[in-house]
Amino acid sequence: MELETLGVYLKSRRDRATPADVGLRTYGTARRVPGLRREELAHLAGVSVGYYTRLEQEQAGTASQQVLDALARVLRLDPAERLHLHNLADRPTVPGLSRPEPEQPHRRVLALLESLGESTPAVVLGRRGDVLAWNRSGHALLAEHADFEAPGDPERRPSVPRMFFLDPLTRDLHRNWAELARVHVGYLRLTAGRHPTDARLAELIGELAMRSGDFAALWADGDVADCTVGRMDLRHPTVGELSVDYQVWLQPESPDHRLEVYTPNGGASADALRLLAELRAGSPLWEAEEV
Repeated sequence: MELETLGVYLKSRRDRATPADVGLRTYGTARRVPGLRREELAHLAGVSVGYYTRLEQEQAGTASQQVLDALARVLRLDPAERLHLHNLADRPTVPGLSRPEPEQPHRRVLALLESLGESTPAVVLGRRGDVLAWNRSGHALLAEHADFEAPGDPERRPSVPRMFFLDPLTRDLHRNWAELARVHVGYLRLTAGRHPTDARLAELIGELAMRSGDFAALWADGDVADCTVGRMDLRHPTVGELSVDYQVWLQPESPDHRLEVYTPNGGASADALRLLAELRAGSPLWEAEEV
């Protein structure tokens, strides 16, 4: 799949913005573009129309931080969108793709995961959303139909984005699937901006765009999101309906990896998680090689 460029992203955000959003009055006149005109955005950002046009057409070279910040301010980009804008601007014009080595969870991340025990479901996720490790309650909560041992083998690791968009059981599990799907796509776009040369990531995005109409439509929207906290409403095949909050613990020694922890919303959900933990208790975590 073709990588997103700074110009493509700027145009998508310009199309999304409206004159009312930025305080412009249109006096009821008909407009031929869905969002802001190039000259309107350029004027509000304090750059020439010609320079901004060259930015969208990938002909302006490197954009300064001041220009990017001015454009982000006018377009009202949130922190994740602003970071993505700068990531795209810092990317080589024609980056070559490379195939990184399989990811391995750091031993300290695994130690932290094990310290949570089985009462708190948790999953270690890699850069592309692959499951690098999970405890038994995390496995049972999110993918009890998958092989618990699969994260130990890089060739068999469950891919959360693939499961989310291509696996009917995973889709049925999430009662707020549409809300979470948008977050998944937005985070993949943010990751792609951070790692523009990752061939495995480009292949994943291309595969999902080809095989899932929902993914393709959300990707075309151009939205960016950071996945740090949120709510998951579940219809679990073993313990019934429950609701959990997820929160992500970032790992300083392996910044591409995230420890995602799930806590219950309310007494009924807490009871469901306790039951799930009891059903899955008794087996140790798989052990990865020292990193």
